[in-house]
Amino acid sequence: MRDSIVILDFGSQYTQLIAKGIRKLNVYCEIVPYNHIPEPNRNVKGIILSGSPVCFYDPGAPDFQPDSFQRGVPLLAIGYSAQLLVKRLGGEVSQSVKREYGKATLSISGHETQLFKGITPSTQVWTSQGNAIVQLPNGFRAIAYTDSGEVGAFKIDGEQTYGLQFHPEVYHTTEGLAILKNFAVDICHCSQGWTPASFIEETVAMLKNQIGNDRVVLGLSGGVDSSVTAMLLHRAIGNNLHCIFVDHGLLRKNEFESVLDSYKSMGINVLGIDARQKFYQGLQGITDPELKRKSIGKNFIEVFEHEAKKIEGVKWLGQGTIYPDVIESVSINSQSVAIKSHHNVGGLPERMNLKIVEPLRLLFKDEVRRVGQEMGLAPIILNRHPFPGPGLGIRIIGEVTEQKVKILQEADSIYVNGLREYDLYGKIWQAGAILLPIQTVGVSGNERTYEYVVALRAVTSVDGMTADWYPLPYEFMSKISNEIIGKVKGINRVVYDISSKPPATIEWE
Repeated sequence: MRDSIVILDFGSQYTQLIAKGIRKLNVYCEIVPYNHIPEPNRNVKGIILSGSPVCFYDPGAPDFQPDSFQRGVPLLAIGYSAQLLVKRLGGEVSQSVKREYGKATLSISGHETQLFKGITPSTQVWTSQGNAIVQLPNGFRAIAYTDSGEVGAFKIDGEQTYGLQFHPEVYHTTEGLAILKNFAVDICHCSQGWTPASFIEETVAMLKNQIGNDRVVLGLSGGVDSSVTAMLLHRAIGNNLHCIFVDHGLLRKNEFESVLDSYKSMGINVLGIDARQKFYQGLQGITDPELKRKSIGKNFIEVFEHEAKKIEGVKWLGQGTIYPDVIESVSINSQSVAIKSHHNVGGLPERMNLKIVEPLRLLFKDEVRRVGQEMGLAPIILNRHPFPGPGLGIRIIGEVTEQKVKILQEADSIYVNGLREYDLYGKIWQAGAILLPIQTVGVSGNERTYEYVVALRAVTSVDGMTADWYPLPYEFMSKISNEIIGKVKGINRVVYDISSKPPATIEWE
């Protein structure tokens, strides 16, 4: 069993960033609801308590009793949970006179502690606090202060228990990763063996033991998650893995053929299905985004099930579920909620009496890419921007038709190839073109035109939860606009979306 850190989630929007920070150190960690306190276990080397968007005096706010934690196991409480620890052990917390939100300077006291080993005495941190620690309990010692003179960090004497009134996990805390390393590696003594290579070795061995000689069917999308899932399963069970890649007619230009060739060159047993007309027919007359998704999902299930039933002896359904989907499927109150539909193939496991195998359920997206790189995943898939499951179906606003798909595929191809040509593709998290349901007057030669508008979108992001629009160079935008209008019949106007998320979303539908 590997060393691990357990993160108890009190509902903070930054909880996953804590885990990602720990994982960057090649230390394994897991996120569980705040009331799932781990049993004494020699492999749990430390516990981190996350922050929370609520105040501890709010009705129904998450709570805990300090004596419920393993004594002797290092503990790091952040924000809300640090205040609650102070309150429960006899200290005083009250509303701040001056609320601290945003960048602040943390002044580390002269008392040397392992947590701040090597950290600059005055370092930039990110705070998000409406409350302040007024009085520490007996046995607590302040080890850092914020600009306003309030306690920024504390330690319990005689224990490796710490509390922080800032977020070490966010980008704006400049030495946050070093603080997390001090806790996980130096204080908790976790080994740094959580690497892509070790994950592959462990997972392949687990899959061999779990599946044996059974057959597995897997629906491929052309994306990183399903592709890495296929590679792991292929390495474990070889040709007992049967992959199905469905062309629903809503992929990017020539994507079905190029991705299918990539899979075959990797030796993966894959069947490509051209079902474009079935999907187009199912989308006729539909303009509501959610109904479009349901139509695409329904038809995918029907096509997938039809092809999967032709394979004899299939007992497992492979899925590319990743760790954020697992985390989001359970609330901090342990109430199950539905995993995002685009990561599951409808009700197929029950309909076909299949068991589910999910090799990536412990990985974040960036870790999936690193595993794919370690396994030699084709660059066309490994480096591809995220692409929605319903494909261009939700980038065509309004009714989807085969003609509109062809128009958008051509415009999107010019745009994305242009990003690569200008060395911009790798600087952008996600980019694409959106066909708008309006037509505008234009001039082509001596003729008046009345054609569609296409909107270009490019954003930077870490995980898609928030995103900023990317400032494309004017020279690039001018070139791409002229090329799209000049080469794509049906488009006479190009606009650029400069909305950030929030309040906008990355996709338009």
